[in-house]
Amino acid sequence: MILYYAPGGCSLADHIALIETGLPYKLVKVERSKRTEDGRDFTMINPKGFIPALELDDGSVLTENLAILVYIAHQAGALLPGDGLDRWRALEATSFMTTELHGNFRPFFHADATQAERDKARKLLVKHFATIAEQLGDRPFLVGDRMTIADPYLVVMLMWAGKNEIEVPERLTGYLAQMQKMPSVARALADEGLSLNPRQWFTDQR
Repeated sequence: MILYYAPGGCSLADHIALIETGLPYKLVKVERSKRTEDGRDFTMINPKGFIPALELDDGSVLTENLAILVYIAHQAGALLPGDGLDRWRALEATSFMTTELHGNFRPFFHADATQAERDKARKLLVKHFATIAEQLGDRPFLVGDRMTIADPYLVVMLMWAGKNEIEVPERLTGYLAQMQKMPSVARALADEGLSLNPRQWFTDQR
């Protein structure tokens, strides 16, 4: 498989998941110009023009983060409980992050966004992170006692929060510090040339 990514983008969640599951993959970086690092037009690979995109072994391409994370979990038989309520809680949490968290970061990634748009987004993000913190509680992971697909995505969202000075509950700050020590997270950050200081990151391409 080939993961098309941008350093520090939402594709980092898929990168962490691939490492955590041990599935074989190759990374291909996508530049802001929508050219891949090997010179191809990325819109010919993903006409939507967004990262991530996952090219499967048969040449077909899967897009959209939730779909890619579920595909990785399905292929590996890991990161998503096979049945029971925890499976649906993991999907619920990941869906919430792809829409309500990820979506509200967009004003911070576009220079033409107004201050009013950023202020509104900041208020919503603070509210949504509080909801996530309540769900996390005292557990080591967002759902149950094992990492699921929700955790890599939450790592990215929290690092984006740090980059944009979004206030998050102390519980989530501690969670992020622990997640950054996990081998899969540490390796993904290193592979993408990212520091633990997210203010140095290049981020989303939406």
